[in-house]
Amino acid sequence: MLGFLLFIIFPGIVFLPSPSMQDIPDAKEIIRKADEKRRGETSVAELTIFIKRPSWSREISVKTWSMNTDYSLILITAPARDQGTVFLKRNNEIWNWIPSIDRNIKLPPSMMMQSWMGSDFTNDDLIKESSIIEDYSHKIVGDSVILGRGCYKIELIPKPDAPVVWGKIYSWIDKVDFIELRSELYDEEGFLINEVVFSEIKQLGGRKLPSVMEYIPVDKEGHKTVMHYHNVEYNTKLDESFFSLQNMKRVQ
Repeated sequence: MLGFLLFIIFPGIVFLPSPSMQDIPDAKEIIRKADEKRRGETSVAELTIFIKRPSWSREISVKTWSMNTDYSLILITAPARDQGTVFLKRNNEIWNWIPSIDRNIKLPPSMMMQSWMGSDFTNDDLIKESSIIEDYSHKIVGDSVILGRGCYKIELIPKPDAPVVWGKIYSWIDKVDFIELRSELYDEEGFLINEVVFSEIKQLGGRKLPSVMEYIPVDKEGHKTVMHYHNVEYNTKLDESFFSLQNMKRVQ
């Protein structure tokens, strides 16, 4: 879920004309463009996840496959002790293949709020996929510059009865390339819970996207989860049969 002006300082002062209102898309359209930028009908990605704590850190390498928002498969490729572990999301279910015991396990509701692989994400985060387009009302509330790019600051407020976790979201979207560069996630009481910071923009799957995402719980000093994307392929040939319990054992 941004556009940018590149500001160059020359001697003297230069005033740039403000864009007319008709040049600025509405807030929902900005969010839609940013959402489409990072999604595809299907995607395959390789990334490294760094889990950082005050007294220790951990590194996990994964490969992921996804189709729409209903199906995803995550294969742990490193470290060696976790290699071959697989997580499968099918609609609202999560299954876990554990090679050491040669078993598929369906995660029960009691485990949904537990940490995923020791990170700042929960198992519930893997299955809850609310629509930032349809489940929220959107409003441009300001402008900022992030990474030298001019951004729209957009406020997202959940619609009544929308199945969402957050009471409010702020999203900063690049004005030119519609890249999300920052988000702030608030609870229903208006307290800031998590910050999400994007950086290191590069070509991924033929699209200009941030290759680094930092997920930071603001009330836990020294805690954060950082995702480094190495490769992404969009709209590869996948179908529902790929996301099966049987395939969890084969996709190594």
